[in-house]
Amino acid sequence: MSDGSLIFFPPLVPTEVFMRSPPLVLLLSLALAGGSALAQTELSSPAPLPAAASPGPSSALSLGQVLTQLRGSPGWRSAELRYRSAELALAAAQARAGFNLSVGAEANAVKLPAASGETQLSATLTAQASIAVLPWSPPLEAVRQAQRSLLRAAAERRAAQATLTLNTVQAYWAARNAQEARLLADAQATLAGRQLQVAQAQRQAGVLPLSGLLAREQALSDAQARQREAGGDADLAARQLVNLLGQPVFLPTDPAAYGALPTEPQLPTAVDAVIARALSGRAEVTGAQNDLLDAQAGLQAARLDAGLPELNASVQYGQLGAGQSPAGWTVGASLNAKTGVLAGQARVPVRTPGEQPTGVTLALTASVPLVGGDKRVSVRSAEVAVQGTELALATARQSVELEVRQRQADLLTALDTLASRRGALRQAQEAQGTARARLAAGLVTALDVEDANLQLRQAALGEENARVQAFLASLRLAQSSAELDLTLLTAAPATPSTQTAPTPEARP
Repeated sequence: MSDGSLIFFPPLVPTEVFMRSPPLVLLLSLALAGGSALAQTELSSPAPLPAAASPGPSSALSLGQVLTQLRGSPGWRSAELRYRSAELALAAAQARAGFNLSVGAEANAVKLPAASGETQLSATLTAQASIAVLPWSPPLEAVRQAQRSLLRAAAERRAAQATLTLNTVQAYWAARNAQEARLLADAQATLAGRQLQVAQAQRQAGVLPLSGLLAREQALSDAQARQREAGGDADLAARQLVNLLGQPVFLPTDPAAYGALPTEPQLPTAVDAVIARALSGRAEVTGAQNDLLDAQAGLQAARLDAGLPELNASVQYGQLGAGQSPAGWTVGASLNAKTGVLAGQARVPVRTPGEQPTGVTLALTASVPLVGGDKRVSVRSAEVAVQGTELALATARQSVELEVRQRQADLLTALDTLASRRGALRQAQEAQGTARARLAAGLVTALDVEDANLQLRQAALGEENARVQAFLASLRLAQSSAELDLTLLTAAPATPSTQTAPTPEARP
């Protein structure tokens, strides 16, 4: 068996069969002899399951390496760019609401009267400055709105990156377990082929009915179908990981090269505390709260616009000029009560028009609408918008609370499943030990022991899948409570493999 040759072991038969079929006696004797020799080999060191030949060792691929590559994926960069856009929008709003200064120049040519008058040329330098000073000023409200948009963008960026991280971790372990399932399916197909050859020999010896042979043929067909399915699942799992990373990645075909499996997560804490943290950090709740603040700000602006008259106060000092005499240097300031903007102006002529008296001008203008306009309709519309955002906030809170409770229940279920799979693994280990002991006593064949080995390996794969699912359930719970730390989510170092395996395969 160690050299890869096949030895057929027919099942035990009654004594009268030995008496009626002498050729069968020789066949069974050879089988039992081979089985005894194989039993010694199995008890000393169990032979590994068949695997594809490989030209060289497989490179390790840790979860930390995959998460590092994730930082350059299109989804990750898109989330960063959306946040950067919100930062620039805030900077622009702050610049518009801050101190603004502009300078300019005027040139005039006047001929009065046009037919006989003398042309007078003049040039003036101007300067204008403005700043929003009143708290209800639209530029200041635009800054506050941009700040809320930045908070919303930060929460959405974190949520998007947390989702990408979780999906990548899930795809990484799915690719690893798919490779393990593929190797197991290959081994099961190989065993089914050996069992079919044994059944064919038994059929030729006349100790196996046709139905038994057909059952073995169907078992081989099913095993080959599972083998093809496992190969397709491994390919799809690899492509899913590549799709998330947005770049080629070398995926080992040896499951041991993926690194150590995650540890079993701890039991979740009290659900009320988790819900409280989720309500303060989830992007859905943060966005709904900011939408409510925007709607309330819009309502306040609509009420001010409806109740505050158009009021503008201005003052001007300098060589104001009178009649046909041009104005000289002047400085002035104005304040609009509705817009809340304080503005200042200065004018300095390039050529002095001559001696002129200086003076001061004060002006106050007001305008109050009496009939018509849509001020009341705007206020009512803003009130409806506030009511809608309040309902949206309540809905978001309820959805987040329900999701947290569901995620915590999923984690508890995953931990129970992991405990069950561990029990099945212990049963498979016990069954393997029993089969090896029965082989040493000559009661079963080597194929029965190999079948027990496959059952043990399948139980181990089930335990590994359950552990990964429990780990992912804990990450989903942390994601639902906005506590998934993207900087601390690292994996244990890869376990070095002493067996040769296929070279890494690049998935486009």
